[in-house]
Amino acid sequence: MGRYLGPSCRLCRREGEKLFLKSERCFNKCSFDRRSNPPGERHRKSIAKYSDYGRQLRQKQKAKRIYGVFEKQFKRYFKNAERQKGITGENLLRILETRLDNVVYRLGFASSRNEARQLVSHNHFFVNGKRVNIPSYLVKAGDVIQVRERSQQMDRIRQALELVQQRGVAEWLNLDPERKQGVVNAIPTREQISTTIQEQLIVELYSK
Repeated sequence: MGRYLGPSCRLCRREGEKLFLKSERCFNKCSFDRRSNPPGERHRKSIAKYSDYGRQLRQKQKAKRIYGVFEKQFKRYFKNAERQKGITGENLLRILETRLDNVVYRLGFASSRNEARQLVSHNHFFVNGKRVNIPSYLVKAGDVIQVRERSQQMDRIRQALELVQQRGVAEWLNLDPERKQGVVNAIPTREQISTTIQEQLIVELYSK
C-alpha cells in the first residue's frame, strides 16, 4: 500500500484533534477549526463510541499518522522498544522522536514532517559532517544536523525557520538558525515529547 495522498484534515478529523500535518495552515487557516467531527456519514449526527480495542487502535493509528510510518515499520519499532530497558511505550516514542525526519521538523528546517522526509531524501542534510538521506535514520545524543551549504538559501527552509518561532524548538534540541545547524543535546524524556499519544494503549494493543 502506498503513502496516504488524501486530504490531511480528514486524518485530523478522524483522530479528533490537530495532528499538524500541513505546516503553517495548521496554525492559521485550518479547516479543522471549522469542522472537527469525524468524517463519514455515520458520524454526522452522533459521536462514535469506541470499545477498548477501538481506543487502542486509534492511538496506534494516530502515532503512525503523526510520524508518517507504515504498519510493518511501526511493528519493528515496537519490538525494538520491547527489547530496550525501561518502559516500552516511552521507548517507542523516543524511537519515533529520534528519526531524522522528525528531528529536522522539530529543529524547524521543515514546516511539516512530510516536508522534512522529502528534504532528507533529496540529500539536503548532513549528520556529523556526512550526508544522510534516510528519513528513518535514528540520531543519537551529540549528533549535529546541518543543512547542506547549497541548500541553505532554499525558500522552503527559510520559511520553515520563520514558522518554528510559533511552535518553538524541542528542549532536547539546540538550534543555531544563523548556521542552519542543530545539535541533539540528549535523547528526550517522555516529559519532553510534546504529543498527546497515549502510548500505554498501544502497548496493550500489541500485547494481546
